Amino acid sequence: MRAHPRGFTLVEVLIAMSIMAIVALMAWQGVDAIVRSRDTTQGHVDRVLRASTVLAQWEQDLVNVQNTEPETNVPALRFDGARAAMTRRGEAGLQVVVWSRRDNAWYRWASAPARTAQALRQAWQTGQQLMGNEPNQLRTLGGLAEWQVYYFRDNGWTNPQSTAVEGGNAPPGAQQIVQAMPTGVRIVLSFDGSDGLTGHIVRDIAIGPR
Repeated sequence: MRAHPRGFTLVEVLIAMSIMAIVALMAWQGVDAIVRSRDTTQGHVDRVLRASTVLAQWEQDLVNVQNTEPETNVPALRFDGARAAMTRRGEAGLQVVVWSRRDNAWYRWASAPARTAQALRQAWQTGQQLMGNEPNQLRTLGGLAEWQVYYFRDNGWTNPQSTAVEGGNAPPGAQQIVQAMPTGVRIVLSFDGSDGLTGHIVRDIAIGPR
């Protein structure tokens, strides 16, 4: 007798489909984990690159600090615990730059270039009265829990709010105290993780007399 071809039973088809579904689910979970891991890694890389770019700007501001205080009565560099203000050289003239922490973030403000002593003094005064809504104020990094600045003077790191008089620049009998320029600046940034960055960043920058 000739044998008739036999097909799959319904039970066999259901079992095969169940196995294929399980295999597909396992494969999808693996692909999803890879994609999530890639996105997390890319996000971390982007945040680190942004932090590096911001710190590079901080360094450029510092290395271009210009001491014009004897002639203009405008400090070259000052940190009061809340903001770091500096007078720096720019391509179009001197400008005042202020770095400050507000609303758990690090901000940078830069004035328009000044070509006269009066304009520079006005820019410095404006920088000391920032309200936070100025159009040229830039939010650079978020999640900044705290920050601290140190000056390198007399072969050691000191609190920038301590007085160090630069006698060569202060005329005899002058009432104003002129702070000696440091030869190095250290910044310590502490992040709380709310914006993807955690831990501390410490950066030492050498600056010379200007």
